[in-house]
Amino acid sequence: QVQLGESGGGLVQAGGSLRLSCVQSGRTFSGGVMAWFRQAPGKEREFVAAITRDNGPKRYADSVKGRFTISRDIVKRTMYLQMNSLTPEDTAVYYCAADSRPLLIPTLRYTYWGQGTQVTVSS
Repeated sequence: QVQLGESGGGLVQAGGSLRLSCVQSGRTFSGGVMAWFRQAPGKEREFVAAITRDNGPKRYADSVKGRFTISRDIVKRTMYLQMNSLTPEDTAVYYCAADSRPLLIPTLRYTYWGQGTQVTVSS
């Protein structure tokens, strides 16, 4: 079983930055795909970004392109999301997800999920 644990969320002012981390534990895999999703209050969970391997192909939601950067360190079993130029619209619970299939498809049904970390951006 794969466990995922997010960290790095918090409160930041608009225009600020945060870096989220997601660590794999338990049965880990170096391939496959890892992704970030987010869910704002009263809204459905939405895809943010995905990466297939260390410095591998990536995919971003249009709403975060140019502001967010996803990366993955296979040795550390950690995925990151560097978030810059944050706006109040980025306020949400951010979830880490992983799947053994190396597919950069936003609608992929991910097998493993973390518990989420809250990001709040004040105006």
